[in-house]
Amino acid sequence: MELNPVFARRLYLAHLVASMERPNVPKLVEYTGWPRRTIQDVLKALPGIGVSLRFIQDGRRHNDGYYQVSDWGPLNKEWVAGNTATIASYII
Repeated sequence: MELNPVFARRLYLAHLVASMERPNVPKLVEYTGWPRRTIQDVLKALPGIGVSLRFIQDGRRHNDGYYQVSDWGPLNKEWVAGNTATIASYII
């Protein structure tokens, strides 16, 4: 199996959002080591591959909260979860 690095990054981040407890941008930056802007761009691009996200407001400020995958669309979340190491190996 060979994956495009951009697609692999999107799959990987969708998996992290679905599997982490209360994932927000700072937590995802800390976990992945990716720049903040990369995380934001990938989150914004997820609907383009059919993954729907919700932002759960959890605080007084407009940006306090976390993300949640509300629909995987055409993707099989079990396949993504089972192939996370392979997916991560294609991320540059």
